[in-house]
Amino acid sequence: MKSYSYIAQDARGKQVKGKANAENEQEFLEKMKERGLFIKDYAEETGGSSRSIYKFSTKELAFCCRQLSAMLTSGLTLVKSIDIMRNEQDNDKAKAIWQDIYENVQKGESFSATLEMHRGSFPDFLISMVGAGEASGSLDVIMTRMSEQYAKENKLMNTVKGAMVYPIILAVLCVVVVIFLFTFIMPTFIDMYENPDDMPALTKIMAAISNFLRHQWYLLIIIVVGLFFAIRYALKAPNIRYKVDRMILKGPGWGPLVTKIYTARFARTLSSLYSSGIPMVECLQRASAVLGNMYVDEKFEDVVDEVKQGETLSSAITRTEIFESMFCSVIYVGEESGALDSILEKTSEYYEEESDSAVERLVHMVEPVMLIFMGIIIGMVVVGIYPALYGSMESIENE
Repeated sequence: MKSYSYIAQDARGKQVKGKANAENEQEFLEKMKERGLFIKDYAEETGGSSRSIYKFSTKELAFCCRQLSAMLTSGLTLVKSIDIMRNEQDNDKAKAIWQDIYENVQKGESFSATLEMHRGSFPDFLISMVGAGEASGSLDVIMTRMSEQYAKENKLMNTVKGAMVYPIILAVLCVVVVIFLFTFIMPTFIDMYENPDDMPALTKIMAAISNFLRHQWYLLIIIVVGLFFAIRYALKAPNIRYKVDRMILKGPGWGPLVTKIYTARFARTLSSLYSSGIPMVECLQRASAVLGNMYVDEKFEDVVDEVKQGETLSSAITRTEIFESMFCSVIYVGEESGALDSILEKTSEYYEEESDSAVERLVHMVEPVMLIFMGIIIGMVVVGIYPALYGSMESIENE
Protein backbone atom coordinates (compact mmCIF):
# COMPACT_ATOMS: atom_id res chain seq x y z
CA MET A 1 0.00 0.00 0.00
CA LYS A 2 1.44 3.38 -1.06
CA SER A 3 0.86 6.76 0.59
CA TYR A 4 0.09 9.88 -1.44
CA SER A 5 0.03 13.50 -0.29
CA TYR A 6 -2.16 15.80 -2.37
CA ILE A 7 -3.42 19.32 -2.95
CA ALA A 8 -6.95 19.39 -4.35
CA GLN A 9 -9.99 21.59 -4.85
CA ASP A 10 -13.46 20.65 -3.68
CA ALA A 11 -16.79 21.40 -5.36
CA ARG A 12 -16.95 24.81 -3.67
CA GLY A 13 -13.51 25.80 -4.95
CA LYS A 14 -11.85 25.46 -1.54
CA GLN A 15 -8.28 24.16 -1.52
CA VAL A 16 -7.80 20.93 0.41
CA LYS A 17 -4.56 19.26 1.50
CA GLY A 18 -4.26 15.71 2.80
CA LYS A 19 -2.92 12.18 2.47
CA ALA A 20 -4.46 8.97 1.14
CA ASN A 21 -3.39 5.35 0.82
CA ALA A 22 -3.79 3.35 -2.38
CA GLU A 23 -2.23 0.43 -4.22
CA ASN A 24 -1.25 2.61 -7.18
CA GLU A 25 -1.76 6.04 -8.75
CA GLN A 26 -4.87 5.00 -10.68
CA GLU A 27 -6.59 3.74 -7.52
CA PHE A 28 -5.57 6.92 -5.69
CA LEU A 29 -7.03 9.14 -8.45
CA GLU A 30 -10.26 7.12 -8.47
CA LYS A 31 -10.60 7.55 -4.69
CA MET A 32 -10.14 11.29 -5.03
CA LYS A 33 -12.75 11.43 -7.80
CA GLU A 34 -15.23 9.54 -5.59
CA ARG A 35 -14.69 12.14 -2.87
CA GLY A 36 -15.52 14.90 -5.34
CA LEU A 37 -12.01 16.37 -5.25
CA PHE A 38 -10.23 17.90 -8.24
CA ILE A 39 -6.52 17.04 -7.87
CA LYS A 40 -4.21 19.98 -8.57
CA ASP A 41 -0.97 18.32 -7.41
CA TYR A 42 0.04 15.11 -5.68
CA ALA A 43 3.16 13.17 -4.74
CA GLU A 44 3.96 9.63 -3.70
CA GLU A 45 5.64 9.54 -0.31
CA THR A 46 8.71 7.32 -0.30
CA GLY A 47 10.76 6.71 2.84
CA GLY A 48 9.19 9.62 4.71
CA SER A 49 9.83 12.07 1.86
CA SER A 50 7.58 12.92 -1.05
CA ARG A 51 8.47 12.36 -4.68
CA SER A 52 7.06 15.37 -6.51
CA ILE A 53 5.52 14.80 -9.92
CA TYR A 54 6.81 16.34 -13.12
CA LYS A 55 4.40 18.67 -14.91
CA PHE A 56 4.80 19.02 -18.64
CA SER A 57 4.81 22.61 -19.82
CA THR A 58 2.56 23.80 -22.64
CA LYS A 59 5.58 23.90 -24.95
CA GLU A 60 6.49 20.30 -24.08
CA LEU A 61 2.91 19.13 -24.59
CA ALA A 62 2.82 20.78 -28.02
CA PHE A 63 6.08 19.05 -28.97
CA CYS A 64 4.99 15.62 -27.69
CA CYS A 65 1.61 15.78 -29.43
CA ARG A 66 3.19 16.95 -32.68
CA GLN A 67 5.76 14.13 -32.62
CA LEU A 68 3.15 11.48 -31.82
CA SER A 69 0.89 12.85 -34.56
CA ALA A 70 3.67 12.68 -37.13
CA MET A 71 4.68 9.14 -36.17
CA LEU A 72 1.12 7.78 -36.02
CA THR A 73 0.24 9.40 -39.35
CA SER A 74 3.32 7.85 -40.96
CA GLY A 75 2.09 4.40 -39.95
CA LEU A 76 4.10 3.62 -36.83
CA THR A 77 2.35 1.71 -34.06
CA LEU A 78 1.45 3.50 -30.83
CA VAL A 79 3.90 1.38 -28.82
CA LYS A 80 6.77 2.19 -31.19
CA SER A 81 5.82 5.89 -31.22
CA ILE A 82 5.86 6.04 -27.42
CA ASP A 83 9.18 4.19 -27.40
CA ILE A 84 10.68 6.88 -29.64
CA MET A 85 9.13 9.62 -27.46
CA ARG A 86 10.72 8.01 -24.41
CA ASN A 87 14.19 8.13 -25.99
CA GLU A 88 13.76 11.74 -27.14
CA GLN A 89 13.23 13.13 -23.61
CA ASP A 90 16.12 15.20 -22.22
CA ASN A 91 14.65 15.57 -18.73
CA ASP A 92 15.14 12.50 -16.50
CA LYS A 93 11.73 12.90 -14.79
CA ALA A 94 9.94 13.26 -18.12
CA LYS A 95 11.81 10.26 -19.46
CA ALA A 96 10.75 8.17 -16.42
CA ILE A 97 7.09 9.07 -17.06
CA TRP A 98 7.27 8.10 -20.73
CA GLN A 99 9.08 4.92 -19.71
CA ASP A 100 6.16 4.01 -17.43
CA ILE A 101 3.67 4.87 -20.19
CA TYR A 102 5.60 2.69 -22.64
CA GLU A 103 5.64 -0.30 -20.27
CA ASN A 104 1.92 -0.03 -19.48
CA VAL A 105 0.83 0.37 -23.10
CA GLN A 106 3.07 -2.54 -24.06
CA LYS A 107 1.25 -4.66 -21.47
CA GLY A 108 -2.10 -3.89 -23.09
CA GLU A 109 -3.29 -0.82 -21.17
CA SER A 110 -4.98 1.90 -23.22
CA PHE A 111 -3.00 5.07 -23.82
CA SER A 112 -5.64 7.24 -22.11
CA ALA A 113 -5.77 4.97 -19.02
CA THR A 114 -1.98 5.16 -18.73
CA LEU A 115 -2.06 8.95 -19.02
CA GLU A 116 -4.76 8.92 -16.32
CA MET A 117 -2.21 7.32 -13.99
CA HIS A 118 -0.06 10.43 -14.50
CA ARG A 119 -2.88 12.97 -14.24
CA GLY A 120 -0.68 15.39 -12.30
CA SER A 121 1.81 15.44 -15.17
CA PHE A 122 -0.70 15.61 -18.04
CA PRO A 123 -3.80 17.87 -18.06
CA ASP A 124 -7.31 16.38 -17.89
CA PHE A 125 -8.11 18.01 -21.22
CA LEU A 126 -5.43 16.00 -23.03
CA ILE A 127 -6.45 12.77 -21.28
CA SER A 128 -10.09 13.25 -22.34
CA MET A 129 -9.09 13.95 -25.93
CA VAL A 130 -6.83 10.89 -26.11
CA GLY A 131 -9.68 8.76 -24.75
CA ALA A 132 -12.01 10.13 -27.42
CA GLY A 133 -9.38 9.51 -30.11
CA GLU A 134 -8.92 5.89 -29.04
CA ALA A 135 -12.67 5.31 -28.94
CA SER A 136 -13.18 6.74 -32.45
CA GLY A 137 -10.00 5.24 -33.94
CA SER A 138 -8.66 8.68 -34.87
CA LEU A 139 -5.83 9.11 -32.38
CA ASP A 140 -3.51 10.54 -35.06
CA VAL A 141 -6.07 13.26 -35.86
CA ILE A 142 -6.54 14.03 -32.17
CA MET A 143 -2.79 14.33 -31.65
CA THR A 144 -2.59 16.77 -34.55
CA ARG A 145 -5.41 18.82 -33.05
CA MET A 146 -3.77 18.76 -29.61
CA SER A 147 -0.41 19.86 -31.00
CA GLU A 148 -2.13 22.85 -32.62
CA GLN A 149 -4.06 23.55 -29.41
CA TYR A 150 -1.01 23.62 -27.16
CA ALA A 151 1.10 25.43 -29.76
CA LYS A 152 -1.48 28.25 -29.81
CA GLU A 153 -1.65 28.33 -26.00
CA ASN A 154 2.14 28.51 -25.85
CA LYS A 155 2.11 31.32 -28.42
CA LEU A 156 -0.42 33.26 -26.32
CA MET A 157 1.70 32.79 -23.19
CA ASN A 158 4.82 33.96 -25.04
CA THR A 159 2.90 36.96 -26.36
CA VAL A 160 1.87 37.92 -22.81
CA LYS A 161 5.42 37.43 -21.48
CA GLY A 162 6.95 39.40 -24.34
CA ALA A 163 4.43 42.22 -23.98
CA MET A 164 5.08 42.46 -20.23
CA VAL A 165 8.84 43.01 -20.60
CA TYR A 166 8.58 46.77 -21.14
CA PRO A 167 6.04 47.41 -18.32
CA ILE A 168 8.19 45.37 -15.91
CA ILE A 169 11.31 47.34 -16.87
CA LEU A 170 9.31 50.56 -16.45
CA ALA A 171 8.03 49.43 -13.04
CA VAL A 172 11.56 48.61 -11.86
CA LEU A 173 12.75 51.99 -13.16
CA CYS A 174 9.93 53.71 -11.23
CA VAL A 175 10.98 52.02 -8.00
CA VAL A 176 14.67 52.83 -8.54
CA VAL A 177 13.91 56.50 -9.33
CA VAL A 178 11.66 56.87 -6.27
CA ILE A 179 14.22 55.27 -3.94
CA PHE A 180 17.00 57.44 -5.40
CA LEU A 181 14.97 60.65 -4.99
CA PHE A 182 13.99 59.93 -1.40
CA THR A 183 17.32 58.55 -0.16
CA PHE A 184 19.81 60.83 -1.94
CA ILE A 185 18.11 63.98 -3.25
CA MET A 186 15.57 64.76 -0.53
CA PRO A 187 18.02 64.66 2.45
CA THR A 188 20.24 67.29 0.77
CA PHE A 189 17.42 69.82 0.55
CA ILE A 190 15.90 68.93 3.90
CA ASP A 191 19.21 69.86 5.57
CA MET A 192 18.78 73.42 4.21
CA TYR A 193 16.05 73.98 6.79
CA GLU A 194 17.58 75.14 10.05
CA ASN A 195 14.28 74.66 11.85
CA PRO A 196 12.21 71.61 10.78
CA ASP A 197 9.05 73.39 11.93
CA ASP A 198 9.52 75.89 9.09
CA MET A 199 8.91 73.13 6.53
CA PRO A 200 5.65 73.20 4.55
CA ALA A 201 3.26 70.31 5.24
CA LEU A 202 4.12 68.49 1.99
CA THR A 203 7.84 68.79 2.64
CA LYS A 204 7.39 67.35 6.15
CA ILE A 205 5.59 64.35 4.66
CA MET A 206 8.34 63.87 2.07
CA ALA A 207 10.99 64.21 4.79
CA ALA A 208 9.25 61.55 6.89
CA ILE A 209 9.15 59.17 3.91
CA SER A 210 12.82 59.87 3.18
CA ASN A 211 13.76 59.23 6.81
CA PHE A 212 11.77 55.98 6.81
CA LEU A 213 13.45 54.69 3.63
CA ARG A 214 16.93 55.55 4.91
CA HIS A 215 16.69 54.26 8.47
CA GLN A 216 13.79 51.79 8.60
CA TRP A 217 13.93 50.22 5.12
CA TYR A 218 13.77 46.74 6.63
CA LEU A 219 10.22 47.47 7.86
CA LEU A 220 9.21 48.23 4.27
CA ILE A 221 10.52 44.83 3.15
CA ILE A 222 8.59 43.15 5.98
CA ILE A 223 5.41 45.03 4.98
CA VAL A 224 5.76 44.13 1.28
CA VAL A 225 6.43 40.44 2.04
CA GLY A 226 3.56 40.40 4.54
CA LEU A 227 1.18 41.94 2.00
CA PHE A 228 2.27 39.41 -0.63
CA PHE A 229 1.49 36.43 1.58
CA ALA A 230 -1.70 38.05 2.93
CA ILE A 231 -3.03 38.57 -0.61
CA ARG A 232 -1.96 35.07 -1.60
CA TYR A 233 -3.76 33.59 1.41
CA ALA A 234 -6.84 35.77 0.85
CA LEU A 235 -7.16 34.58 -2.77
CA LYS A 236 -7.52 31.02 -1.47
CA ALA A 237 -10.78 31.98 0.23
CA PRO A 238 -13.59 31.07 -2.22
CA ASN A 239 -15.65 34.23 -1.65
CA ILE A 240 -12.66 36.55 -2.17
CA ARG A 241 -11.40 34.57 -5.17
CA TYR A 242 -14.88 34.70 -6.69
CA LYS A 243 -15.04 38.50 -6.35
CA VAL A 244 -11.53 38.95 -7.78
CA ASP A 245 -12.28 36.65 -10.74
CA ARG A 246 -15.51 38.54 -11.39
CA MET A 247 -13.66 41.87 -11.28
CA ILE A 248 -11.09 40.51 -13.77
CA LEU A 249 -13.89 39.74 -16.21
CA LYS A 250 -16.18 42.71 -15.52
CA GLY A 251 -13.68 45.47 -14.67
CA PRO A 252 -13.90 48.79 -16.51
CA GLY A 253 -11.50 49.13 -19.41
CA TRP A 254 -9.79 45.76 -19.15
CA GLY A 255 -12.96 43.64 -18.82
CA PRO A 256 -13.85 43.52 -22.55
CA LEU A 257 -10.22 42.74 -23.42
CA VAL A 258 -10.07 39.84 -20.96
CA THR A 259 -13.40 38.61 -22.36
CA LYS A 260 -11.84 38.34 -25.84
CA ILE A 261 -8.96 36.28 -24.46
CA TYR A 262 -11.37 34.00 -22.59
CA THR A 263 -13.59 33.65 -25.67
CA ALA A 264 -10.64 32.57 -27.82
CA ARG A 265 -9.54 29.90 -25.33
CA PHE A 266 -13.08 28.66 -24.70
CA ALA A 267 -13.98 28.46 -28.40
CA ARG A 268 -10.78 26.64 -29.33
CA THR A 269 -11.13 24.13 -26.48
CA LEU A 270 -14.85 23.53 -27.06
CA SER A 271 -14.22 23.06 -30.78
CA SER A 272 -11.51 20.46 -30.15
CA LEU A 273 -13.61 18.56 -27.62
CA TYR A 274 -16.91 18.62 -29.52
CA SER A 275 -15.39 17.63 -32.87
CA SER A 276 -13.80 14.61 -31.15
CA GLY A 277 -17.21 13.17 -30.28
CA ILE A 278 -17.15 13.95 -26.56
CA PRO A 279 -20.64 14.59 -25.08
CA MET A 280 -21.62 18.27 -24.92
CA VAL A 281 -21.99 18.31 -21.12
CA GLU A 282 -18.43 17.06 -20.63
CA CYS A 283 -17.24 19.46 -23.34
CA LEU A 284 -18.67 22.42 -21.43
CA GLN A 285 -17.19 21.26 -18.11
CA ARG A 286 -13.73 20.77 -19.59
CA ALA A 287 -13.78 23.95 -21.71
CA SER A 288 -14.85 26.21 -18.82
CA ALA A 289 -12.27 24.63 -16.48
CA VAL A 290 -9.50 25.61 -18.92
CA LEU A 291 -10.21 29.30 -18.19
CA GLY A 292 -9.37 28.87 -14.50
CA ASN A 293 -11.89 31.49 -13.37
CA MET A 294 -14.19 30.68 -10.40
CA TYR A 295 -16.83 33.18 -11.55
CA VAL A 296 -16.98 31.46 -14.95
CA ASP A 297 -17.08 28.01 -13.31
CA GLU A 298 -20.11 28.96 -11.23
CA LYS A 299 -21.93 30.39 -14.25
CA PHE A 300 -21.25 27.25 -16.25
CA GLU A 301 -22.77 25.05 -13.57
CA ASP A 302 -26.08 26.65 -14.60
CA VAL A 303 -25.21 26.23 -18.29
CA VAL A 304 -24.55 22.49 -17.82
CA ASP A 305 -27.81 22.04 -15.88
CA GLU A 306 -29.81 23.86 -18.56
CA VAL A 307 -28.23 21.87 -21.40
CA LYS A 308 -29.01 18.63 -19.53
CA GLN A 309 -32.66 19.75 -19.37
CA GLY A 310 -32.77 20.26 -23.14
CA GLU A 311 -31.99 23.98 -23.40
CA THR A 312 -29.99 25.09 -26.44
CA LEU A 313 -26.33 25.91 -25.81
CA SER A 314 -26.61 29.39 -27.36
CA SER A 315 -29.49 30.38 -25.04
CA ALA A 316 -27.77 29.00 -21.95
CA ILE A 317 -24.47 30.75 -22.71
CA THR A 318 -26.20 34.04 -23.54
CA ARG A 319 -27.76 34.13 -20.05
CA THR A 320 -24.30 33.91 -18.41
CA GLU A 321 -23.43 37.38 -19.81
CA ILE A 322 -19.79 36.29 -20.01
CA PHE A 323 -19.15 36.23 -23.74
CA GLU A 324 -19.87 38.76 -26.46
CA SER A 325 -23.28 38.63 -28.12
CA MET A 326 -21.62 37.92 -31.48
CA PHE A 327 -20.08 34.73 -30.12
CA CYS A 328 -23.45 33.58 -28.77
CA SER A 329 -25.03 34.30 -32.17
CA VAL A 330 -22.33 32.23 -33.88
CA ILE A 331 -23.13 29.27 -31.60
CA TYR A 332 -26.81 29.67 -32.44
CA VAL A 333 -26.03 29.56 -36.18
CA GLY A 334 -23.86 26.48 -35.64
CA GLU A 335 -26.63 24.70 -33.76
CA GLU A 336 -29.25 25.55 -36.39
CA SER A 337 -27.04 24.49 -39.29
CA GLY A 338 -25.68 21.36 -37.59
CA ALA A 339 -22.09 22.53 -38.14
CA LEU A 340 -21.22 23.67 -34.63
CA ASP A 341 -17.74 22.11 -34.63
CA SER A 342 -16.57 23.78 -37.86
CA ILE A 343 -18.10 27.14 -36.94
CA LEU A 344 -16.46 27.03 -33.51
CA GLU A 345 -13.10 26.31 -35.14
CA LYS A 346 -13.39 29.30 -37.47
CA THR A 347 -14.63 31.49 -34.62
CA SER A 348 -11.70 30.46 -32.42
CA GLU A 349 -9.28 31.55 -35.18
CA TYR A 350 -10.95 34.96 -35.31
CA TYR A 351 -10.90 35.44 -31.54
CA GLU A 352 -7.29 34.25 -31.31
CA GLU A 353 -6.30 37.20 -33.50
CA GLU A 354 -8.49 39.45 -31.38
CA SER A 355 -6.94 38.09 -28.18
CA ASP A 356 -3.44 38.94 -29.44
CA SER A 357 -4.60 42.51 -29.97
CA ALA A 358 -6.32 42.47 -26.57
CA VAL A 359 -3.08 41.46 -24.84
CA GLU A 360 -1.24 44.33 -26.52
CA ARG A 361 -3.96 46.80 -25.52
CA LEU A 362 -3.93 45.54 -21.93
CA VAL A 363 -0.17 46.13 -21.76
CA HIS A 364 -0.54 49.57 -23.34
CA MET A 365 -3.01 50.42 -20.56
CA VAL A 366 -0.33 49.66 -17.97
CA GLU A 367 2.39 51.82 -19.53
CA PRO A 368 0.72 55.26 -19.10
CA VAL A 369 -0.29 54.35 -15.53
CA MET A 370 3.39 53.71 -14.74
CA LEU A 371 4.47 56.95 -16.37
CA ILE A 372 1.76 58.94 -14.57
CA PHE A 373 2.78 57.38 -11.25
CA MET A 374 6.43 58.27 -11.85
CA GLY A 375 5.47 61.80 -12.89
CA ILE A 376 3.35 62.32 -9.73
CA ILE A 377 6.17 61.14 -7.45
CA ILE A 378 8.77 63.35 -9.16
CA GLY A 379 6.34 66.27 -9.11
CA MET A 380 5.71 65.83 -5.37
CA VAL A 381 9.44 65.72 -4.69
CA VAL A 382 10.00 68.91 -6.72
CA VAL A 383 7.15 70.70 -4.90
CA GLY A 384 8.53 69.44 -1.58
CA ILE A 385 12.07 70.69 -2.16
CA TYR A 386 11.14 73.92 -3.96
CA PRO A 387 10.69 76.04 -0.78
CA ALA A 388 14.13 74.98 0.45
CA LEU A 389 15.68 75.68 -2.94
CA TYR A 390 13.93 79.02 -3.20
CA GLY A 391 15.06 79.95 0.33
CA SER A 392 18.67 79.11 -0.41
CA MET A 393 18.56 81.17 -3.62
CA GLU A 394 17.23 84.16 -1.67
CA SER A 395 19.94 83.85 0.95
CA ILE A 396 22.61 83.77 -1.78
CA GLU A 397 21.13 86.92 -3.41
CA ASN A 398 21.02 88.74 -0.08
CA GLU A 399 24.69 87.99 0.50
